[in-house]
Amino acid sequence: MNDFVHLRHKAPTRLEKPRELILAMPQMRSNVNVARIVRAAACCGVGTVLASGRVKIDPKISREGEQHVDLQIRRSLLPVLKKLRAAGYPLIGLEQTSNSHNIHEYKFPQKCVLVIGHERNGITDDVLQLLDATIEIPVWGMPFSYNAATATCMALYEYCRQYPSG
Repeated sequence: MNDFVHLRHKAPTRLEKPRELILAMPQMRSNVNVARIVRAAACCGVGTVLASGRVKIDPKISREGEQHVDLQIRRSLLPVLKKLRAAGYPLIGLEQTSNSHNIHEYKFPQKCVLVIGHERNGITDDVLQLLDATIEIPVWGMPFSYNAATATCMALYEYCRQYPSG
């Protein structure tokens, strides 16, 4: 017999300072994806999540993550992304492009906006033109990319791994 004891719902790791990461997502096809992304953002200590369009959060899926982030719903992301970029936030897209960086080799700026693509259409061309960089997550099988919520969780985790204290 081993000495492991199952501990359910340990207290979150404390951050030394608030994260300087903002998460931005377009109107998504699936409210399940939105709820999963909000939950992951809350688990990672992300302070602000920007969403556009009709956003409906299912608290059973988000596990009430929307109560732990500043969820801002906008009609369009483009104007707010322009303002954030002018305020000194690099815009990093999670998207497969001709110049994408492999997430395993990419060093996130500590202060940045992570821009997520739409499940089917990715990041629109007008937003792509604003981005400072794009990152992609390698796929070793089929299909060609991860689900939007899954990819967002992976990218958030990598950011947190690089900046564990905030």
